[in-house]
Amino acid sequence: MNAQALLNIAYLIAAVTFMVGMKMLGSPKTARRGNQIAAVGMAIAVLATIFLYDPGHEVPTFIYVLIFVAIAIGTFIGWYIAVTVDMTKMPELVSFFNGMGGATAALIGLLEYPHFLDSPYKIAMIVAGLVIGSVSFAGSMVAWAKLNGTMRKPIRLPKYNVWNTLVLLAVLALAAYIVVTRPESPVYLYALFLLSLVYGVMFVIPIGGADMPVVISLLNSFTGLAAAFGGFLYDNMAMLTGGVLVGSAGTILTIAMTKAMNRSLSNVIFGAFGDTDLTGGGEGPKGTVKSINPSDAAILLNYAKNVIIVPGYGLAVAQAQHAIHELEELLESKGVNVKYAIHPVAGRMPGHMNVLLAEANVDYDKLVDMDDINPQFKNADVVLVVGANDVVNPAAKKNPASPIYGMPILDVEDAKNIIVLKRSMKPGYAGIDNELFYNPKTSMLFGDAKDSITKIINELKNM
Repeated sequence: MNAQALLNIAYLIAAVTFMVGMKMLGSPKTARRGNQIAAVGMAIAVLATIFLYDPGHEVPTFIYVLIFVAIAIGTFIGWYIAVTVDMTKMPELVSFFNGMGGATAALIGLLEYPHFLDSPYKIAMIVAGLVIGSVSFAGSMVAWAKLNGTMRKPIRLPKYNVWNTLVLLAVLALAAYIVVTRPESPVYLYALFLLSLVYGVMFVIPIGGADMPVVISLLNSFTGLAAAFGGFLYDNMAMLTGGVLVGSAGTILTIAMTKAMNRSLSNVIFGAFGDTDLTGGGEGPKGTVKSINPSDAAILLNYAKNVIIVPGYGLAVAQAQHAIHELEELLESKGVNVKYAIHPVAGRMPGHMNVLLAEANVDYDKLVDMDDINPQFKNADVVLVVGANDVVNPAAKKNPASPIYGMPILDVEDAKNIIVLKRSMKPGYAGIDNELFYNPKTSMLFGDAKDSITKIINELKNM
């Protein structure tokens, strides 16, 4: 069997592992193993390309040395970042890594352009990968800055939509010119690269933090699409398959996120959260806030039959996932039925809450999606809201002036008693006040979530 046949077999194995891994990522129970399987497939594809691909000429030994040195450095950096990052930083890490994928696709285009000037088809693949990869890189870096707090507020220039459209048209026009004329000078290509970076920044910079889950999914699909064009360029089936899987998965996830928020993708891009006042329409909710202490919260939970826990980003910030799992186990030992209500856009990336709770060994069967848990709130004796805000805000259903009006929420207000664990009355990522906090059935337990849960646990143990 010749090297080309072995290479094709290796690519087939890699493609299969990608698909199996993607399927296994659908459940926290199998996600870790799925990630490992896909990683093995990627390693097979990389090593097969290095040793089995025939470039048509002899490759100097020092090139192989450089390749493996680069792989070793990149592997160490990626491994170190991944194992040391806090769970609260995971969304921005995903955005950062996604941006690196887009940058790689863009660099491939810049380096390979002079080698394919005689092929309009190849140039089209190069230009498409360059534009999409550049937009993904620049947009992901802006998303990363928003997620880590460096860029706290959306920035909207005067007549933003007009300027953004003009830049996009300029990108498309220059890209078409390069594909049709195939100029030998790289100046046009670098101009397209810079213009695409500008558009990537302008594309994401006005979008508010509440829409980041959608943006991350969309940019992820961009990176996958850029990689797929690289696969077309090199006739590399493994690269093409991986790119198509990432691109299609990102697109499906983007659609799911917009559906969960009851908003169109164009509304997310051109009318993001964060441009309104904190009341979402000029008239804030009327009422007073009722506080509760850990002892009283423990009494309510101790005599409850059904408890629903609603986790939010504040749970991740406080690193309270292990404490909430301990509380869950303690309540169940007392005969209390405990479930977790998971909103599709809770946290700062899709699946953030699922990953966080899975890390604390919470039984996956206890994580209930929004559509299934909402009818159960009316039978809940106590709902414990831990760091969630916008996804439980009744204004989404009752206040047409609110920027989140129409977004499906968790029907927490239907429960008999509501305890909200929060540091302060500060608004959530959407920048609007939460009417739930003024509900007569709601009691606010202010403070660090982990500390508050620990105090509740200690009180329960003495009952």
